[in-house]
Amino acid sequence: MTEIVFDHDKLDVYRLSIEYVADSFRIAGDLSGLHRHSRDQWLRAAQSIPLNIAADNGKRSLKDRGRYFEIARGSALECAAIQDVLEVSGGIDDAVNRQAKRRLKRIVSMLTKLVRRGESVAESSPPRDAEVDYEHEHEHEHECEATAQPEPGHAPEHAVPSFAKKRSSPRAG
Repeated sequence: MTEIVFDHDKLDVYRLSIEYVADSFRIAGDLSGLHRHSRDQWLRAAQSIPLNIAADNGKRSLKDRGRYFEIARGSALECAAIQDVLEVSGGIDDAVNRQAKRRLKRIVSMLTKLVRRGESVAESSPPRDAEVDYEHEHEHEHECEATAQPEPGHAPEHAVPSFAKKRSSPRAG
């Protein structure tokens, strides 16, 4: 995967998720018997990550942006849990689990940042994803809300009259 054809090909998180899929398939090749159900679920979840990244990046409406990044992030977290199940059941060893989880943590961090931004990559712009410390993202959530700046092109909430207030006032008749 060297040629950039589509916008999602520009995303580091997409390329990293493709590498994760390749690793998952390589590792899963040795799983059978009791581990086949976890293996199958793992491979579906692993594939879901890049598929949803590509789907999100193809959306142009503001309403749809970020939705598939959130699904991809959920799939990555699911993969981490499946790896834990495979480790405790003897399907994979600790070293394999830890190495794959490090890649997953990076993927989840990047997706978290993309979800926060609510943007997709424009065809002319360079990749805009970077690593975020996923484990500590919620610690500063309330601080960010208090100091949040409105997005460019959007008026602050306090400056926009509420639709509900307008509807509840009596109509002139």
